[in-house]
Amino acid sequence: MSKNKSLAGKVALVTGATRGIGKGIALQLAQAGALVYITGRTLKSSNNLGSLEQTADEIKDRGGLCIPVQVNHENDHEIAGLFQKIEDEQNGILDILVNNAYKGVTTIFEGSSLEFWNQKPEVWDEINNVGLRNHYICTVYAARMMVSRKKGLIVNISSFGGMSYIFNVAYGVGKAAVDRMAVDCGKELSKHNVVMLSLYPGAVKTELVTDMISKQNPEISGISGKQISMKKVFEQGESIEFAGKCIVSLAQDKNLSKYSSRVVIAADYARAHGIKDIDGRQILSFKQLKSGLFMVLPDNFKWIANFVPGFITIPQFIFDILYSKY
Repeated sequence: MSKNKSLAGKVALVTGATRGIGKGIALQLAQAGALVYITGRTLKSSNNLGSLEQTADEIKDRGGLCIPVQVNHENDHEIAGLFQKIEDEQNGILDILVNNAYKGVTTIFEGSSLEFWNQKPEVWDEINNVGLRNHYICTVYAARMMVSRKKGLIVNISSFGGMSYIFNVAYGVGKAAVDRMAVDCGKELSKHNVVMLSLYPGAVKTELVTDMISKQNPEISGISGKQISMKKVFEQGESIEFAGKCIVSLAQDKNLSKYSSRVVIAADYARAHGIKDIDGRQILSFKQLKSGLFMVLPDNFKWIANFVPGFITIPQFIFDILYSKY
C-alpha cells in the first residue's frame, strides 16, 4: 500500500461504490488519505456480486477510512438524507463528489442487439434515472456545501458514448447529457472556485464485464453501430482503479481550474501526468492510433500495433469532424 496520504483531511463521496469503477475510485481516494463516504443499494452480499461492506472492508485493509451509507439513488428523500448526514457529521465539509452511481449496465447488455423502437420505453428510466437525474440532484446538494466554502471538485463519470453512438440510444443520450451537465454546472461553479468536469474512462474490466465475457462473450453495438465481441472491446481494458488514480491526481492538481467545464479523457490525463494502471500498464487512449489497431486487427495481426509509437494520435479536428452534431 502507498504511504502517500496526499488527500489526508479531505472528505469525499463516491456514489455507486459497491463494485466496478465506483469501488475502484473509492479505494484510491481512501488510499490517498481521504475520508470516503460510499453509497450503494446493497449493504451486505451473499453472492460476491459486491456490497458496501465488502468495499469498506477492502478500504480498511489498505489502511483507509470509509463510511458506507446504504442509498437507493432513485429515491430523492434518501439522497437528501445522505447529504444531510455528511453535512452534520463533517461540519458542512465535502471536498470531492464523484457521480458514479449507475443502474443500467445489465439492461444495456441484454438489449444491445435491439434498436430503440424494439426495446421497452422504460429502458430510458432504467438507464437514466440513476445515471443522469440522480447525478444532477447530487450535484445540487454538493454544490451548496462547496460554494459556501469556495472550494471543491465534482466529477461526473461518463464515457465515449457521450461523443458517439455506442451500446444504445438511451445510453448515448444520457452520457451526452452528463457531459453537458458538467460543462454548464462548471460555468456557474467556477465563479466560486469549485471545479466540475466529466471524466471518460476507457473500456473498464469491471466484475460484471469480466463475468459476462467468461460466460458468454456477447456481441455489443460498437461506435459504428456494428456488432463487435465484448471480449475484443475490453481485452486492453483498464482496471476498476485506474479512474480513481486520475481523480486522486486531479484533486491535488495545481492547474485543476483549467479542467473546469471540460471533458477529460482519463488515459490522456494519465499519460500527461505519468500515471499508470495498478498493474504498471500505460493505458491507451482511444485517440492513439495503436489503440484503434488493437481493436480492429485480427488476433494474428495484433503484433503490428506494438510497433506503432504511442505518440501517434488522431488529430482533434478529425474527431470534431466525425462527431460534430452540426
